[in-house]
Amino acid sequence: MSYLIGVGGSSMYLKKTTNKNTGRIHLSIAEGYWDKERGHSRTKTVESIGYVDELIDKYENPIAHFQRVVEEMNQQGELESAEYTIRARKDQKLEENADSRRNYGYIVIMKLYYELGLDSFLRNRQRRESKIEYSTSSIMKMLIVNRILAPSSKSKAYEEMGKYFDFENKGIFELHDVYRALSFYAKLEKEIQLLIHKRIKENYGRNLDLIYYDVTNYYFEIDIEDEIRKKGVSKEHRPNPIVQLGLATDAEGLPISYEVFPGNESEKLHLRPTISELYRKYGCRKIIVVADSAQNTGNNVHYIDQAKLGYVFSQSIRGGSKSLKDYVVDEEGYKWLGEDYKWKSRVERRKIKVDFDNSDGTTYKKDVYVDQRQIVFYSTKYAERSRALREAALKKAIGIIETPHEYTRAMARGVLKYIMNIEVDKETGELKEAAKGNPSLDIDVIREEEKYDGYYAIVTNVFDEGEDKGRFSDGQIIEIYRGLWRIEESFGITKGDLETRPIYLSLKDRIEAHFMICYLSLVIVRLMQKRTNFKHSPERLIEALNNISCSHEGGNLYLFNYRSDVADDISEAFAVDFSMQRLTRKEIKKNIGDVKKPSIPQ
Repeated sequence: MSYLIGVGGSSMYLKKTTNKNTGRIHLSIAEGYWDKERGHSRTKTVESIGYVDELIDKYENPIAHFQRVVEEMNQQGELESAEYTIRARKDQKLEENADSRRNYGYIVIMKLYYELGLDSFLRNRQRRESKIEYSTSSIMKMLIVNRILAPSSKSKAYEEMGKYFDFENKGIFELHDVYRALSFYAKLEKEIQLLIHKRIKENYGRNLDLIYYDVTNYYFEIDIEDEIRKKGVSKEHRPNPIVQLGLATDAEGLPISYEVFPGNESEKLHLRPTISELYRKYGCRKIIVVADSAQNTGNNVHYIDQAKLGYVFSQSIRGGSKSLKDYVVDEEGYKWLGEDYKWKSRVERRKIKVDFDNSDGTTYKKDVYVDQRQIVFYSTKYAERSRALREAALKKAIGIIETPHEYTRAMARGVLKYIMNIEVDKETGELKEAAKGNPSLDIDVIREEEKYDGYYAIVTNVFDEGEDKGRFSDGQIIEIYRGLWRIEESFGITKGDLETRPIYLSLKDRIEAHFMICYLSLVIVRLMQKRTNFKHSPERLIEALNNISCSHEGGNLYLFNYRSDVADDISEAFAVDFSMQRLTRKEIKKNIGDVKKPSIPQ
């Protein structure tokens, strides 16, 4: 294969201007071009150099020196704009095991990796560990790129890293170095989280008035528990051991911090330590914590109240007090918005039970009274959804009534409340008829549940009064709570796009490091969304980055064959040009090198 280069177009030249009064010669680099509007050639100054008599001390012959500079600039320009004529043999075969395709879209991930300060941080920490001979930053980059663009096991990530220009030379580290690096990362978990938060705050002006918190868990396909993988309440209703992850985000869905904890621990216990850390280390002062009903406990409410912070929690109506239930179904006070939506609110003095410490380390419960604002709203769509879910559950309940021995407790999850006279075998978990009578539907439970279809309740200690008058109306509190969808979406990203599980690791520190890599990947994906004004889903952004790939066309040239609206948006947001059909290897390497320089997003 050969390349014939033909060059045309304008060129630069060294312009010498003599001052008529002093006789001094001024040098500049100029370029001639054709002015289409005026119909004649014109000249523009590319760079002003200076007077020859001032340059003589630095250059023996300034005119000759800058003449060579201009010639080199013209040669470089010719190479960059050259027309390539490619000649190839039709019967030419690929070399054995040929795989010349490279991904180029990962350059955006690299830009954010360096912008977040991860490279310099890991390099500095590694210097303190004199025994580490491999590059911990290179391994981290490889694992994050793999997690975002092609989620897989650590061994497969290592095998396939050659499709990215940064990792073409596999000799930079070995597979066993990857696993050892995980243990190194685990020690830096808290430091890295704080670093990421500070960089986002500096670069994007993060608003921490609202903190969204939620917990999810990830199951492992094992039977035996260990230090961190414990059996607990699985979000996916699996009997396997799980690891739990508590996540705090801001109102835009950008992660702030996370915590990994064993599957058998109650998620209700982890909100308070998270708030305490955000207050002490992250500079969060006057914040409102937003979470679902799982965090709406007496201990959490009391803690947040005592810290003079705010909370917005959902409140179970069916599991609420008689006073709340009566208030919900009483039509008095509701305000309608159209025909499908209504709401009302009140301030209620509520009694909660709070745990206090004894001097001997034990705890005791004490009743505490708090003033709480309760907002109740109704939606016909929510009512329809509730009825549909219950109808599906009742169909299953009828099947259990007819043949209870074919079901287990796990299979009947969420359905047993509708059935009378059913027992669970404590040893096997199988269902069986109770001795006191035949199984049947509990009509009273069904009718009681139907009364609250479509209703939802939110409780808060944030009041629309005093200095906050006009800031926190009922509608605004409802909108604040609805922002929880972003953190739920984040969990969806980790479980879907980033494929956090299956997890092919067993050691505690390596499992923790795996979640750190997934967390950092989530941060980068969210920042890509933010930089592109949340126009595109994570799935579309990742798809575009994967498609921005090139093939080695021969010689020093790489061919690109993908461009889309999403790619153009990414290109504009990150100042990386993805519109070129061909780039030389030198240009690709230069562009990759440029994104590794410290920068502040515009």
